[in-house]
Amino acid sequence: MTVPRRVDKRSASTGSGRRGEAPVDAARVNIIQTQEAGTSMSNYRRVLIPGGTYFFTLVTWHRQPLLAGEERVGHLREAFRHVKGQRPFTIDAIAILPDHLHCVVTLPPGDADYPGRWREIKKRFSAQVDTSTNRRNERPVWQRRYYEHAIRDEADWRRHLDYLFYNPVKHGLTGRVADWPWSSFLRAVERGWYPADWGTQAPGDLQGVECE
Repeated sequence: MTVPRRVDKRSASTGSGRRGEAPVDAARVNIIQTQEAGTSMSNYRRVLIPGGTYFFTLVTWHRQPLLAGEERVGHLREAFRHVKGQRPFTIDAIAILPDHLHCVVTLPPGDADYPGRWREIKKRFSAQVDTSTNRRNERPVWQRRYYEHAIRDEADWRRHLDYLFYNPVKHGLTGRVADWPWSSFLRAVERGWYPADWGTQAPGDLQGVECE
């Protein structure tokens, strides 16, 4: 099935793409280094591509089911709406599970600040869930780090959408992709990206994709 869109993004992990892919435009890529407060871990590098498309995984603190249920998902949606209203971005796809979420996000042209957006989303949601703070004045709702992957091309985009939408079935939360209420799969069906009965079998192109 042909996906009716084009993602013109490349991996920024190396100086050139895989076979058949264009090299990374170094002028468009920034790499930032962060170090977790209070740890001795080496600097962690994040790749910032203005206007880039990314796959993200965010996990709750100690894998607690803090995203489970209508009320919690409502708080998370409100946090997304609030931050999108201030700093726009596009959610290509999202799946919310009790202890983590996956999403594919596209930033506006010239804008690479996804860390700032996630910081505000996490903070706003956390304020609705837990009012207590630790010694760093943090609410223990989210793991401090999250997984991100810069989408390379259309095939990479589709592979990560497949992973995202099939994830609730993979974790035994539902028997059919279309029955999971906390994902944007039905919207993807409306857009013609998937047939409604997709996911009756595990996608065959996910070998080596592990984004938990």
